[in-house]
Amino acid sequence: MPKSATAATVEELPGKGQDLSVDERLGTDPASIRRAFDEHIQYSRGKSPDTATPYDRFLALAMTVRDRLARRWVKTQRTYYAQDVKRAYYLSAEYLLGRALGNNLINMGLMDAAKEALAGAGADFEALLEMEPDAGLGNGGLGRLAACFLDSMATLGLPGIGYGIRYEFGIFSQDIVNGYQVERADEWLKFGNPWEIVRPEKIVPVRFGGQVEQHLASDGRRVSRWVGGKTVLGVPYDTPIAGYGAKTVNTLRLWQARASAEFDFRLFNDGDYERSVVEKNDSEVISKVLYPNDQNQAGKELRLKQEYFFVACSIADIMRRYLKTHTDFVQLPNKVAIQLNDTHPAIAVVELMRVLVDEKRIPWDEAWATTVAVFGYTNHTLLAEALEKWPAALFERLLPRHLQLLYEINHRFLRQVQIRWPFDEARLSRMSLFDEGKEKQVRMAHLAVIGSHSINGVAELHTNLLKRDVLNELSELYPERFNNKTNGVTPRRWLLSCNPRLSSLIGEQIGEGWITDLDQLRKLEPMAEDASFRKAFREVKRANKEELSAHVRDLLWVSLDPEAIFDVHVKRLHEYKRQLLNALHVVALWVRARKDPSAVLHPRAFIFGAKSAPGYQRAKQIIRLVNGIGEVVNSESRTTGIQVVFLPNYRVSLAERIIPAAEVSEQISTAGWEASGTGNMKLSLNGALTIGTLDGANIEIRDAVGPENFFLFGLTADEVVARRREGYRPRELYDSNPLLREVLDLIGSGFFSPEDRNLFHPLINSLLEEDRYMVLADFDSYLLEHERMTKAYLDKDRWARTAILNMARVGRFSSDRTIREYARDIWDVQPIKVD
Repeated sequence: MPKSATAATVEELPGKGQDLSVDERLGTDPASIRRAFDEHIQYSRGKSPDTATPYDRFLALAMTVRDRLARRWVKTQRTYYAQDVKRAYYLSAEYLLGRALGNNLINMGLMDAAKEALAGAGADFEALLEMEPDAGLGNGGLGRLAACFLDSMATLGLPGIGYGIRYEFGIFSQDIVNGYQVERADEWLKFGNPWEIVRPEKIVPVRFGGQVEQHLASDGRRVSRWVGGKTVLGVPYDTPIAGYGAKTVNTLRLWQARASAEFDFRLFNDGDYERSVVEKNDSEVISKVLYPNDQNQAGKELRLKQEYFFVACSIADIMRRYLKTHTDFVQLPNKVAIQLNDTHPAIAVVELMRVLVDEKRIPWDEAWATTVAVFGYTNHTLLAEALEKWPAALFERLLPRHLQLLYEINHRFLRQVQIRWPFDEARLSRMSLFDEGKEKQVRMAHLAVIGSHSINGVAELHTNLLKRDVLNELSELYPERFNNKTNGVTPRRWLLSCNPRLSSLIGEQIGEGWITDLDQLRKLEPMAEDASFRKAFREVKRANKEELSAHVRDLLWVSLDPEAIFDVHVKRLHEYKRQLLNALHVVALWVRARKDPSAVLHPRAFIFGAKSAPGYQRAKQIIRLVNGIGEVVNSESRTTGIQVVFLPNYRVSLAERIIPAAEVSEQISTAGWEASGTGNMKLSLNGALTIGTLDGANIEIRDAVGPENFFLFGLTADEVVARRREGYRPRELYDSNPLLREVLDLIGSGFFSPEDRNLFHPLINSLLEEDRYMVLADFDSYLLEHERMTKAYLDKDRWARTAILNMARVGRFSSDRTIREYARDIWDVQPIKVD
C-alpha cells in the first residue's frame, strides 16, 4: 500500500531510531531544535508537517523551548531545596507579562538557532511569534513592573517565586467603534497556554463565610477555630521564568478557583440544570476576570474574594514549602521574605497571623514579630481612592476570623500610638485600622504599613510625598521602616527584544555586557560625538518609524509620514496622566496651522495608545475626543503637517512596536500625582527625548540625562498645592487666553463630535469649574516647551546626539538595579549559583 502524501511515519522523523542521550534530545543547536519541533508536531499535535496549521507550529515551537526550560527549571528548584535558601515571594494581583516565546528564546540564547531550524520547516518564524496572545493579567504599570521584577530576579540568580491569579479573562480587548472605546473579553486562554503546568497535587482549600468557635486548650490558652462556610479550591498553575542566560529558572505560580463540588447530581437528575451548577459557578467566578467592576456590592464582594483567595493559597503554599525542611517557625524570617505589591494582597498580614496563632498555636507576640519581619510593602499610589478600604460588614460576612484578628491588631497598635501621643484622640482615629465613617471600613494601606518591616515608595518624590502627606503619621511612628526603591524596567524585553536594530548597533560598539549591566551604556557617551554613529543611530530610528508606519497603515488605514516627529503618549488612561492636555495642544497647533501653515515648524505625528477602565466615563470621553480630533486633523494633514492616531488595544506587544519608533516621550502627569512611571524609562532607553513635568521618576531621569537634554514644563508638586490653597480659578485662564478659549470653545461646540454637539460639555465644564489636574494651568507652559522641542528637532544631527546621551545615561533605571536593592535592603536574599 503506497504511503499517504499527507501522513508522516515514525521513520520519517529526523533522528528517530537513533539512541539519543538527554543532552542530544534537549540540544540547543539548529538540528536538535528542528528534530524536537518535528516530534512535537507529530506526537504533541497529532499532525504531519504537511497538515500542521500555523497554530500547531506555534505550539510545537513553544513546547520545544519549554522542554529546554524544564530541565533548567528542575535544576533550579533542586538547588534551592538542597541549600535551604531564603526565598523572596512576590504577591501581586497583576502580572502584565505580554508574549513569552520571543522573550524565552532570547533569554535562553536560542533565537538564531530557532530561526535557522525553522527556515526549512515551511514555517514563517516571525508570523509564529505574532500568533501568541498577550498574557494580559494586569491593568498597567503595576502589572508590567511585576513582570520586569520576575525577569530580573531570575537573571540575577535570586531565589524567588511570583504569586497571583490565573484570570480566565485578563485586561479587556479594546475596540474603537465610531471613536468610542468598546470592551471585549480577552480570551487569552481560549486555546490553552503552552507555558504553564498544572499542579493538582498542591491544591489549597480556601474558606469563605462560616463562624468562629472558641475553646480552651490544654495549656489554658483560649483558641479560636474558623469552621463552616463554603470552601473553594485553589489550583496552582506554574509558569517558568527564565533569567537571561537561563542558568536560573524561577516560577510564577498562578491560582485558579475551582468548586469543591462540581455540581449537584440530584438536582441535575431532577431536571434543575441551572441550580445544579450554581455552587460551581459561584466558586469559579473568583478567578474569572481581572478587576471586576466594584461600583456595586456584588463587585466589591467578588474583588475582596479574589484578593483573599490568592493570598490564602499563597500563604499556605509558602508554609508548606517552609515546613518541608523545618519543624518550627523560629527560622521563618530567615527563610521567607514576602513582598506585597500594593494593597491588593495586604490581607496576607492577617492570614499569616491566623495560620501562626490559630493553626500553629504560636503565642501572639511571637507570631506578630515573625509576621512583621517577613513582610515588606510597596506602595504604588498617591491617590486616596486607590488606597483600598473594605467595609467591615463585608469582612464579617466573608472572613469573620480575620475581622476578629484585625480588631486585636488594631487594639494593640493603638495602644502604641496612645503611649507615644497621649490624649490625642483625633490622631488615634486617623491612624486606626478602621475608618469610623458612615460605614466602618478597614484601611488596607494602614494594615500593610503596620504589618511590614519595610514600606517603600517607587520614586524619590513619591516616597517623600508618602512620608509627608499620604502616610505621614505612620511614618512618624515608624520612620526606620520607610525607604525608596525607584522602579526600573528589564532591558531584555525593552531594548534587546523589542528593538533589535538598536541592540545590534549598541553591541557593535560596546559588546553585550549591557544586557545584564545596563550601566555599561555609559560607554556610548563618547559615541554621541561620532558623526558616523549618529548617522547609524538616525538610520535605525528611521527604519523603526517606517515599520511602525506600515503597521498603523494596516491597522487604521492612516499613513504616518516617517519624516514627521513621532510624538508618543502611551499609558493607562487617567485624568492625572493628562492625555487631555496633549489633545488640547494638538487642537491649538491645528488652529494655528489653519491660519498660518508656517506655525508648524516640522511635520508632527501624535501617537496615542491607552485603555480606560470600563466604568471611568470621563476617561472614555477623552478617548472619544482624541479620535474625533484625529478624524478632523488627518483630513487636512497634507496642508497642516499634523497627524493624530489612537492605536486600539494598547498592550505589551503593541508597546514593543511603538516604543522603538518614538522620538518624543510624553510624560506630562500633574506634578505630585504619578508614583513613578516606567513608560518614561522604556522610551528614554530607546532614544526618545522626554517632554514632562517634575513628577514621579521624571525627576530622576532628568537628573540622570542632564536638564539640558529634557524638555521641562509645568508647575511643581508644591506649586500645585499652593495654587489650590490660594484659590485656583481656571475660568480666569480661559477668559485671559484667546488661544485657549478658542480651543475649548471649538471642542465644546461639538466640532469634533458632530453626532452629538453636547458630548464634550461635561469635559469642558470640569476644566472651567474645577480643573482638578491643572490642565489649563500648565497649558501655556506646555505649548511653549513643545515649540522649543520642535525647534531643537530641526537640527537632526544635534537631536541624535541628545538622544544618544539620553540612552547612555539611563542605565540606573534597569529593574536589575531595583531588584538588587530590594534583595539587599528589604529581603536579605542572596544570589544562588545553579550549575
